[in-house]
Amino acid sequence: MRPFTPQAVGVAAALLTSNAFANIQNAGFETWNGNQPSSWTTIDSGISVSQSTSIVYEQAASAKIIVNTGSQSSTDFRQTIDVQAGQQIDIATWVYHTEGSVAARLYVDGYHNYSDHTLTGQWQKLSYAYTPGTTGQIEVGLRFYDQAGFDGSEVVYVDNFNPAAGAGEDPGACSSNAGNLTLTTDSYGAETSWSITDGSGSTVASGAGYASSSTTQESQCLADGSYTFTISDEYGDGICCNYGNGSYELSFGSTTVASGGQFGSAESTNFTLGSGSGEGSQGGYYDSAQGKTGYALKTALYDIIKNHSSQSYSSIWNFYISYGLDTYGENDSSIYDIYSENANGSDPYTYAGGSDQCGTYQSEGDCYNREHTFPKSWFGGAISPMNTDIHHVFASDGYVNGRRSSYPYGEVGSASYTSANGSKLGSAKSGLGYSGTVFEPIDTFKGDMARAYFYMATRYENQIAGWENSNSSSDAALNGTSGQVFEPWFIAMLLQWHKQDPVSQFEIDRNDAAQGFQSNRNPFIDNPQWAGDIWGN
Repeated sequence: MRPFTPQAVGVAAALLTSNAFANIQNAGFETWNGNQPSSWTTIDSGISVSQSTSIVYEQAASAKIIVNTGSQSSTDFRQTIDVQAGQQIDIATWVYHTEGSVAARLYVDGYHNYSDHTLTGQWQKLSYAYTPGTTGQIEVGLRFYDQAGFDGSEVVYVDNFNPAAGAGEDPGACSSNAGNLTLTTDSYGAETSWSITDGSGSTVASGAGYASSSTTQESQCLADGSYTFTISDEYGDGICCNYGNGSYELSFGSTTVASGGQFGSAESTNFTLGSGSGEGSQGGYYDSAQGKTGYALKTALYDIIKNHSSQSYSSIWNFYISYGLDTYGENDSSIYDIYSENANGSDPYTYAGGSDQCGTYQSEGDCYNREHTFPKSWFGGAISPMNTDIHHVFASDGYVNGRRSSYPYGEVGSASYTSANGSKLGSAKSGLGYSGTVFEPIDTFKGDMARAYFYMATRYENQIAGWENSNSSSDAALNGTSGQVFEPWFIAMLLQWHKQDPVSQFEIDRNDAAQGFQSNRNPFIDNPQWAGDIWGN
């Protein structure tokens, strides 16, 4: 007998189809009556629901669901929608796991795909394509399943169901490469799973837990880059033709990039989308921002780069190994460390990707880690997507990173500590406009840091106004607004660094890799003049 084992599914960046029917009311959980989200009427006794404004995917609120039972039949969270016979709808939502011992399962007139409960501290998309057989009403929502390690109570956040009522233009519309996976399972559908990984080895889409002898279509939206599609069968006999006539086909436009059905335990196909890298990978990426200036330009850029595909914290190590090596200075393929790279001579020490990760450290040269150039204490700690946003998380020496702590960047007058490559910690220089402790990177990376900060001010325009009072360091640099974002002294310094240290090849290559990694770009690397257009006056 082949037992059924629920597996995870996290369909990343799926393309949604808007529909006159199938409109989900209060899809973003913005409207509440006490602890009851409006329009969500089927809420079982095994879960409690309340409004959250701290962990949200989009807009101002999400649903905070506390699962407090191991009886899955008491954890349904649903509403009723209208559907039309023969008209396909793609139902999707975003979920955020906190402990990893509860899985969410999408309900669309029946139970379908599971979330990946092991992905904690970040949002993931869960979707299912459904074609009604008759016109009428169905229920949609979620059910929650306890997993190994469940302690009797766990929080899961839910946000942004689609298609949403009154949404206008589909918020999930694909602006890059839209595709479709058609999967027909054999008589043992639960054995079938698939994944798409990008060039860094990170999973950008996956699926599992399918019904037997059924056909499912799952839309995809991928940035330009290189990918690998892998389909697996737990039993080892493929999906055709011993126990049913299963098949799969992954297509983008008129091009089929992977197809088949007869294989053993797994079959992998490599494919490439778009033009690859550099200017060509931008295409019409910034079209909607053209002609704008000031904060209107900043908001237009926010709309372009928001909702990126948040990756796991551990996947950042693989990004460094694939795209963070020194092919610019010594060209020795060591980790390109912003706090140990020496622009005027040999590096004081080097790190090998993979083997020299922190870990513990006692001094410089012990190991490298993941430096949040925009300190994570400013935005509340290990909270995705900020915590894993590769556009501001750089490889750096662990000890120097620790000495930097969460102090703001600045220019040092009197140094209390100087690293081996010349980075400094100490009192701000006279005339800077700030008199506290600051950290000063070497000139080679000042522009890089400035553009990372311009990115953060833009990407998190909807949240950053609330980060000013996180601690004294954030208060020194941030001014509590969503437009200007920074204190006058800080923005003046960043603009100066941006001008004196122009965009380097390292940044261009890293920006291209970041798009493949998390599906968005840093606009201020692609178009440096925009920093002045927004903050120059």
